[in-house]
Amino acid sequence: MATSELIYSVSELNREAKRLLASHFMTVRVEGEVSNFSAPSSGHWYFTLKDAQAQVRCAMFRGQQQRLGFRPGNGDRVIASAQVSLYEPRGDYQLVVEHLEQAGDGALRQAFEKLKTKLLNEGLFDESRKQPIPLIPRKIGVITSPSGAAIHDILTVLKRRFPVVPILIYPVAVQGESAKFEIQAALETANRRKDADVIILARGGGSLEDLWAFNEEIVARAIAGSHIPVISGIGHEVDFTIADFVADLRAPTPSAAAEHAVPNQAEWLGGFRFMENQLIEKLRRQLSQHRQRLNWLEKALQIQHPGERLQRNAQRLDELEQRLNKAMQLTLKQNQHRLTLGSQKLKQFQPIDKIAQHQQQLQYLQQRLQRAMDLKLVTLKRQQAGISQTLQAVSPLSTLERGYAIVQQHDTSKIVKAAADVALDTLIDTRLAKGRIVSQVKEIIRD
Repeated sequence: MATSELIYSVSELNREAKRLLASHFMTVRVEGEVSNFSAPSSGHWYFTLKDAQAQVRCAMFRGQQQRLGFRPGNGDRVIASAQVSLYEPRGDYQLVVEHLEQAGDGALRQAFEKLKTKLLNEGLFDESRKQPIPLIPRKIGVITSPSGAAIHDILTVLKRRFPVVPILIYPVAVQGESAKFEIQAALETANRRKDADVIILARGGGSLEDLWAFNEEIVARAIAGSHIPVISGIGHEVDFTIADFVADLRAPTPSAAAEHAVPNQAEWLGGFRFMENQLIEKLRRQLSQHRQRLNWLEKALQIQHPGERLQRNAQRLDELEQRLNKAMQLTLKQNQHRLTLGSQKLKQFQPIDKIAQHQQQLQYLQQRLQRAMDLKLVTLKRQQAGISQTLQAVSPLSTLERGYAIVQQHDTSKIVKAAADVALDTLIDTRLAKGRIVSQVKEIIRD
């Protein structure tokens, strides 16, 4: 039949076109930007893929979506694996999408998540393997670009917080294909030379592609293998890289990494001043306590001194003498009173014959009283002399006067009672009745 005689219905034409497209194209991969994205209640996705010059309609059915790890949105760049087809009711040419993957940053993020999962399963992110950051490092190593803003920020913070710590810079590229190798080499060099106590790995902010050197597996393993603690300060606070997860400490920015690397000298100086004041106050309290104890010991020594005991006994003797005089006066008054009463009675009864007798008796009693008083005074004086002699006999000064000496250790003032109490070549003090002698032990004879 001639072509001019073949007449298609619209349905037949669309069906043939669909069959022709399906037979001519196998699965194709198309890259473009998502637009007009919609997800109706059926669960299917409908969107358009476009580039600068053209666009094509796409459909992705619900069953194919389960294998995806993301949900596309308008503006996303994706790579679609699809069958070329035609939607017969409208005669629209379209792609029936079987799989989607992110293009550009999306691919990088997929690679990021894949490596992150791999290293996480290997334990490279475990807190147990992370090394502590030294409190005050003797030297700090900085791995970064020598011309970027990050090195200026780091040096400024280190100078402000703790300027005495030396800084060793390892210049590396932080972007581009060679960056990961240079960073790895710098880490290995620092560990081989043992140049620093802590390493700051840093760069300024940028896109995911700009920061990609710090998401490379070779860099992650170099950080994990470092015997020197590593602080990462990459990008801005919202940026996370694989290096951040592996590093011993992650800082949100290069400046923050520098702050974590050294203490604040102002806080330390303030702490030192506080401790100095506490130490001074404690020493003052101890000196006051020792001074009080010394005063107490001096008073206790004065109380136990033989001179003090003699003084107390002399005072006691004076007290007894006063009591004796009062007793004697009282006795005299009593006798005088009795005498007065007797005289009155005598005058009352006029006993003339007994006056001489009473006078003799009175004289006799007065003599006895006087002798008793003299005897009591002699007895008390003898007791006083005996007590004085006893005190003088037990006094260490009397012992020294008889030619004896008191030997003490020169350093501790401890009394030496036996030859075993001293050692050769030590100094001893020998106290005599007058003065003392400092000598050195040259021979020890143990009897």
